[in-house]
Amino acid sequence: MNHGAQDISIISLAIGFLILLIPIFILIHFKIKIIKDLAISLLRMTLQLSLVGIYLEVIFRINNLWINLVWIIAMILVTAWTSIKRVKLNFKKYFFPISLAVLISLFITDLFFIGTIIRPTYLFDARYLIPISGMILGNSLNHNIVGMSTYLDAFRNKKELYYFILTNSGSRKLALEPFIREAIIKALNPLIAGMSVMGLISLPGMMTGQILGGSSPATAIKYQIMIMIAIFTGCFFSLILSLVFANKRLFDKFGNLSHN
Repeated sequence: MNHGAQDISIISLAIGFLILLIPIFILIHFKIKIIKDLAISLLRMTLQLSLVGIYLEVIFRINNLWINLVWIIAMILVTAWTSIKRVKLNFKKYFFPISLAVLISLFITDLFFIGTIIRPTYLFDARYLIPISGMILGNSLNHNIVGMSTYLDAFRNKKELYYFILTNSGSRKLALEPFIREAIIKALNPLIAGMSVMGLISLPGMMTGQILGGSSPATAIKYQIMIMIAIFTGCFFSLILSLVFANKRLFDKFGNLSHN
């Protein structure tokens, strides 16, 4: 069995971009003005992944605790910043609580799955810590944005419902429940649906990568199951904690909605 994926030369990589000419010609034909956005996205993706690839080569070789942690902290801060930007929250008010929510959720998930399930010789091994944390954070970012946006939109559109329940029950916890429920359902439903058909209509990215890297399908499947559970858990904790921490800035001490 091959113990590593077949390398792709720079020339072959460049040739791979040529297939994009087909959709570009069609976009031009229909006068769909997203070609500039596509070009910028492709350029950014290529540059970012190239730089990350070079950096990870170094990070994996050094495998230093503090360097690994600095990289993880940087990913957490970018995740929090992007979430706040996309949901259009006040940066000064929400950056710390959202960052804290992401940090706690990642710490719990990484500690359990890397420390208990994988159990590498070195708990902070960059080869496990960084890719797994990256997958959890990337998915948490997407689902956090959906969940937080749903939560805030529900308050904008159903503010009267919140005050009605609050007035009649005297409990802010009860008044928040329907909004939290809606945010969780909207955010996590796509992830649950994706897990239900995994392996039937697609081979997931991590599993495909491990098979190409020389791992047996059985090993790749075990890792994929583990990472999907880790991703769901991380997304759930991140969203719940983000909502809980954000609520402390979203309401005043009397339970009234403040400005975002």
